[in-house]
Amino acid sequence: MDLAQQKDQARQAAKTKRRGLQNPAAAIEVIGHFPVTRFKGAVIGGFWPLPGELDIRPILSALQEQGHKLALPCTPPMGQPLTFRHWKPTHQLKSGPYDTKEPFPEQPEIWPNLVLVPLLAFTPDGYRLGYGGGFYDRTLAGLRERGEIFACGVAYAGQEVSSVPTDQYDQRLDGILTEAYFKDFS
Repeated sequence: MDLAQQKDQARQAAKTKRRGLQNPAAAIEVIGHFPVTRFKGAVIGGFWPLPGELDIRPILSALQEQGHKLALPCTPPMGQPLTFRHWKPTHQLKSGPYDTKEPFPEQPEIWPNLVLVPLLAFTPDGYRLGYGGGFYDRTLAGLRERGEIFACGVAYAGQEVSSVPTDQYDQRLDGILTEAYFKDFS
């Protein structure tokens, strides 16, 4: 089995596992595990949760109330990195590709130094299994070339797996935030 087939198989297993982890209370529980003092004043790149993902909208609202500047990604054509545009919880969003929601093009582009990353599975040493488009891997690589960032996966604790198939393009996370804990991999 080649790497692409291994990743597809791992994605299917991760989606099945995640369906059994759904917990609406996790959206609030995750707030208590965010290391507030460590990321004071960060420009935060979040994401609008897709069905099945841990809902990070409550923590984004809490972070905005604490004075953080927020951004959400805009999905480009395949093969390109994401663009982050300024966002507040009161802003309207437009539909994007892959059933995403994103800021309108009129919102200014900003460069986050803390990126909250969606995922299907993560390992104890910080590798993640994404959805297969490579958008976050390209984006994190580009942001890391520009300066120091902290890539923090956000998931249910039960999405941890012992390993995921990886290649040279897969970007390792710096940390993981779940409804049960925050863990720093860096």
